[in-house]
Amino acid sequence: MYGLLFGTFFASLFFLISKWIFDYFKDPKGLRKYPNMHILSGVTNIPYMLLSEKGFRSKKLFELHSSGMPVIRTGPNSLSYGDTRAIKDIYGHNTKCSKDGNYVVTAGTHYHMADVIDKNEHRRKRRVLSSAYALKNLEEWEFKVADKTVRLINQIDKRCSDYGHDEVVDYKPWLNYFTLDAIADIGLSHRLGFLDQASDRTKSLRPDGTTFESNYRECLYANSQANSVIGYCYDYYKSLVKLSKLFPHYNRLWKLNEGWEGIVLNLTTERLKRYQAGEQLEDFFQALMQDKNGVANNLEFGEIAAEISIMMNAGSTTTAIAMTNVMYMLLKNPKCMLKLREEVDNVLDEDDIVAPYRKVKYLPYLRACLDESMRIFPPTSHGLTRATPPEGLIIAGEFVPGDTTVSISAFVAHRDPTIFPEPEKYTPERWLGDAGKELGSYFLAFSTGARGCIGRNISYLEQTVVLASMLHRYEFELADSNFEPERHEFMNLHPSALPVRFKRRNNEVVAEKPSPAATSRAV
Repeated sequence: MYGLLFGTFFASLFFLISKWIFDYFKDPKGLRKYPNMHILSGVTNIPYMLLSEKGFRSKKLFELHSSGMPVIRTGPNSLSYGDTRAIKDIYGHNTKCSKDGNYVVTAGTHYHMADVIDKNEHRRKRRVLSSAYALKNLEEWEFKVADKTVRLINQIDKRCSDYGHDEVVDYKPWLNYFTLDAIADIGLSHRLGFLDQASDRTKSLRPDGTTFESNYRECLYANSQANSVIGYCYDYYKSLVKLSKLFPHYNRLWKLNEGWEGIVLNLTTERLKRYQAGEQLEDFFQALMQDKNGVANNLEFGEIAAEISIMMNAGSTTTAIAMTNVMYMLLKNPKCMLKLREEVDNVLDEDDIVAPYRKVKYLPYLRACLDESMRIFPPTSHGLTRATPPEGLIIAGEFVPGDTTVSISAFVAHRDPTIFPEPEKYTPERWLGDAGKELGSYFLAFSTGARGCIGRNISYLEQTVVLASMLHRYEFELADSNFEPERHEFMNLHPSALPVRFKRRNNEVVAEKPSPAATSRAV
């Protein structure tokens, strides 16, 4: 019997390899003219998947593009671009490209805003949520961000070196606790309490109604870690998921993913109960359930859960990464930190514990520091894959056949020296004035075009308020002046840690208690 199984396996493998080689030499789309990322890239996606497994594929692509390869073949049907002219062609508002098969194979039972492929369906979803994400709503939700900022400050105060401690604090998880607490409150009027408990331990719900405890971040990132590799095996995704469970590392990731699905199910179920009980709350969920005139959107439970899943994922992860990176870049560039602190101090009063958004939202150097950090280390760094239309498309001046996967990495685009001189240098000044405005079309931190991040206003609100508040209250220093974080690229570019010491500045104002309004509305 085992002989038959092994014989079948090797026969299938031989057939598969033969087909790959045949297709490569047949070359129906003429892609063989492009240089390969790896000697086998024209035959199989496996080299790209292995590169993803190593943890920083965009850095490798940048090295190849910088060596004189404007277009690289990363798989039998996949092209990576290093030419920034491709941004508009692939992602622009009028592009004919659509999201490719990667979004199909990794989607759940229902598509959400970020993975839906059909453009009409995307427009429907965007109409439903656009009012919730509108800039005018930021003032209504600022108190929720302020509440979480106070909770963050309360925890940092306890760890200041001038309060009898000499504690090295990993600032990264605290920022993630902040973004998770904030998006849960903004989106669902739900209080996760991660900042207060200094932990992301939370409840997961099984379909049978039983519950179990999970670590939120570990479960969330397990899914992206697995799919950042396996998701590029389009035709064999389901089979490869099953096969990967035979390996301890991937089996652990998929088990953790069950915890993430349980977290989403719990959050969705709890918020839906409140809605059905008649609670009218100003949050994203309310906008998801009914339009501004109170007319029900009549969404299926699966679609509601899918939208909550992406909100709690994208609405926390990228912002936490960006907040970690900007602090690191300022610590490495003390002149920039001093200039920014002077700008912030000029508009804040001594007794401003949390920076009011109205005072800091238009500070040019503050925004420049945020954008420059996201340029160098874009939280979503890898190339977001798109498929060319059936009739093909001209990209960067050259025709590409239909149904070809194309992408340009933000990490690569942001290092084009013709657009960003001295690209590795942290230079916030490049974003100031008219010259800075011209850089916007090359800035991919939130993607661009019709599929650009709908939550960018919320992200800027959180980043601006927290950074201004921290700089106004504390002095920072790296625990090790030579420290450089490791970076791991899953679906996002995650820094490993940010070990710092905090010291209170001369301002002796004690942090306020958390907002009673925010506490009472969030359950």
